[in-house]
Amino acid sequence: MEERRQKSWFARNWPWVVPAGGCLVVICVFFFFVGSMFFGLTSMLKESGPYQTAVELASENDEVIQLLGEPLEMGTMMKGNINYTNGDGNVHFSIPISGPKGSGDVLVIGTKTGDADWVYETLEFSSDDSMETINLLETTNDDL
Repeated sequence: MEERRQKSWFARNWPWVVPAGGCLVVICVFFFFVGSMFFGLTSMLKESGPYQTAVELASENDEVIQLLGEPLEMGTMMKGNINYTNGDGNVHFSIPISGPKGSGDVLVIGTKTGDADWVYETLEFSSDDSMETINLLETTNDDL
């Protein structure tokens, strides 16, 4: 009696495995690219002067701490933009911030000309819960 050897799983299924595997690789590369772009842009924004100034002022403001509680956490989904062109720049974005008692956003609007420091038109905290707005520039305007 002659014994027939059965083909391997891959040999039997290669007509659909190869295209499906290729599509899966393309999809994975796409999501990796999008994720790395998001992470890179978020990291760049977090290292900018306006972001660090806004976080510092919000974290040190007694009214913000009283509304949100401690510890304060900055969100990752910032909205807005920051532009640099030949040493000049402008910024208009909001940073989500939250604490144990509530949450809100820090709005940053400002400009930079040449080697001068950033000049902030608006730097304020808006609470989501109480609809209260706190001007972060009033208390430390001399420090900027």
